[in-house]
Amino acid sequence: MPESGLEENYASVFAGHLAPGKAPALLLVDMVEAYLEPSSPLYCETAAAATDAAARLVSAARRGGKPVIYTNVVYQPGGSDGGLFYRKIPVLKVFDQGSPLGAFPPQLAPGEGEQVVTKQYPSAFFATGLADYLHGRGVDTLVMCGFSTSGCVRASALDALQYGFAPFVVREGCADRHAEPHEANLFDLQAKYAEVIDEARALQILA
Repeated sequence: MPESGLEENYASVFAGHLAPGKAPALLLVDMVEAYLEPSSPLYCETAAAATDAAARLVSAARRGGKPVIYTNVVYQPGGSDGGLFYRKIPVLKVFDQGSPLGAFPPQLAPGEGEQVVTKQYPSAFFATGLADYLHGRGVDTLVMCGFSTSGCVRASALDALQYGFAPFVVREGCADRHAEPHEANLFDLQAKYAEVIDEARALQILA
C-alpha cells in the first residue's frame, strides 16, 4: 500500500468529532509568570499572545456566568511533594513555594469566587479533586487554554476526556517553547482526544 500524507493518513482513521454540551466552563492551565517573564528558564515567546486570548475568554465566561477555573503549580521547597516529575524536570524548582514565577499575571488574576486548583503533576485532574468539583457543578464541557501545549495542556485535555468532560482546546490560547511540539500536539489532540478550536468558536461556546 503506498504511503499517504499525514493528514490523509489520520483522517482515514481518526475522523470523529465532539459537540459541546450545555454546561461549559473555562479552564486555564498554568498560565503563570514562569512562561511570561523573559528571565525565566521556562519563558515562552508566544505566551503573551496566548495570555491576551485567555483574558478575552475570561471576560466572556464571566459575562455568560460560566465557571472559570485556574491551575497553578506549587512545590514544597526542594520538591518533596513533586515525586518523579520534579526529579525528571529539575527546572520545576521555579515553582517552589514563594517563587514570584508561580504567580498569575494581572490580566488573569482570579476573580472573587473563581476556583484555583494547585497541582504538582502535569494534569489538572491528577490528585486535585478537580473532576469532583466540576461534576458537582454540572459542568460537561471544558474550554481550555494554557501552558505548555505539549505538557500540562495535553495531559489535562486527555484527563478531561477520560473524566467525561468534552475538551475544547483553544489554539490561540495555548503556547509552547517551540512551534513544532505545539503544532504536533494540537494535531494529535484533535485526532484522538479533543476538539482544537479557534478563539471565535470558544467565545461562542462560552456565550
